[in-house]
Amino acid sequence: MGDDLRWLRVEVVFATATAQEVRRVEVPEGCTVEQAIRQSGLEPALPDEGLSRVGVFGRLCALSDRVAEGDRIEIYRELTADPKATRRRRAAQKLRDGARRG
Repeated sequence: MGDDLRWLRVEVVFATATAQEVRRVEVPEGCTVEQAIRQSGLEPALPDEGLSRVGVFGRLCALSDRVAEGDRIEIYRELTADPKATRRRRAAQKLRDGARRG
């Protein structure tokens, strides 16, 4: 009986407003999303909300979900600005800029 443990290669990604950190790790088959994140060593770099929202390839998932070969695990952070308010500000600025030129 040999060692039948199969290893999976996954990426763990966390981005701030100015940088993106990508860690490639090998984890044992059956590993959870949370275990892969902890093994990546990114945990100390995470904001206070920690692992409140995570996903695989852009789709939200649970920390208890199992990872698969080649998964890209993404750690999401809270938005720094409300997207609707940002769009409104940009639209208002375009109107002001257009009125000055016109």
